[in-house]
Amino acid sequence: MSLDFLTNIEFWKYLSIPLVAGFVGWSTNWVAIKLLFFPIEPIGKPPWLGWQGILPSKAEKMGAITVDTTLSKLGSLSEVFKSMSPEVIAEHMAADISPRVEDYIDWIMLEESPNFWKSLPEMAKRIVYTTARQNLPEAIHKIMNDIGDRVETMVDLKQLVIKQLVEEKRLVNRIFLECGAAEFRFIIISGLYLGFAFGIIQMIVWLFFPQWWILPLCGIIVGYATNWIALRIIFQPLHPIKIGPYTIQGLFLKRQRDVAAVWCDIVAKEIITLRNIIANMLHGKKSENTHKVIRFHMREVVEQTLGVARPMVRFAVGNEEFEEIENAASEKAIIVTASAFDDPDFNRERARLVKELMEDRMIKLSPEEFQYLLRPAFQEEEIKLILLGAFLGLLAGIGQLVFVFGNV
Repeated sequence: MSLDFLTNIEFWKYLSIPLVAGFVGWSTNWVAIKLLFFPIEPIGKPPWLGWQGILPSKAEKMGAITVDTTLSKLGSLSEVFKSMSPEVIAEHMAADISPRVEDYIDWIMLEESPNFWKSLPEMAKRIVYTTARQNLPEAIHKIMNDIGDRVETMVDLKQLVIKQLVEEKRLVNRIFLECGAAEFRFIIISGLYLGFAFGIIQMIVWLFFPQWWILPLCGIIVGYATNWIALRIIFQPLHPIKIGPYTIQGLFLKRQRDVAAVWCDIVAKEIITLRNIIANMLHGKKSENTHKVIRFHMREVVEQTLGVARPMVRFAVGNEEFEEIENAASEKAIIVTASAFDDPDFNRERARLVKELMEDRMIKLSPEEFQYLLRPAFQEEEIKLILLGAFLGLLAGIGQLVFVFGNV
């Protein structure tokens, strides 16, 4: 059998068509995925004189979508907070604050009534310290019970999620890259196979109709189609379809259990953490409701702590200054409260409980609901990714026409 065709330059020119098409399919999908995520921070002045990864640039919108389409189906904020065991949180707070009671009281008194506090006998101060230490745990439990009952009025979940994703854009990328790792690999490698298959058709068409516009047009089709098909296969069909011994379903949807574990782990440990909830509770849009609860119960502590010596204290500092002491105790309690949640081990344990709650519910989501875990990212920008593939395919087609076949 003669192998003379292997030395025929025309043979290699025609063979280059499916090879180039395969490379175009692979490279356009690879570039599209990279541009979806990187760079995290803008370079230049996007969108025309610079670039920022599509997802990081839309961190705020992604946060809103996450709350509206996913978190809303995994349990209310009240359920999430209760899964953290408010009673255990209260005990942790009391244990954390108790050793610092003296410093806490000294801080308040030396700021609000330094002369009186310095002149007070040490024995009297000890009585105040002891009484405060006895009364604080009960007050903290009452605060946590009130928060557990009314957490929806104290925390703006959407603000919490958006703030975290905007400040930590890497989290946006991490969520999608880790949850969709298998799907993104498929998108890239599928471009090679689909591109090569389309390239064979392109080669046959060019063989019989060697018009100058064929290669650029086919390049556009290859770049467009490989991206379009890859994105469709990830999410469609929604429900399993049996074809003989095979079951066909969108690649992402088939991995619901695995994806749920990864997604819930990131969200519970990095976004909807106890520390972030408390921070939003104390400083977010609805924080005044939290402050009212803390003020109410801390005033009780002040009343109980200074109860025995109240007439003497009022006489020494005056009614107005006594009221300021009560107010200061409430305000400084807000600062002390936040510092009680710096324990990483305690936060990890709370995160584990939240993850278990969300993961169990996410696994049970219907395919229609589950697809919106990653789908919004593609829906927002998939036309850009597809058109980018078409444009790069056009450039490849023109390159073949000019440098391989020598036509203009």
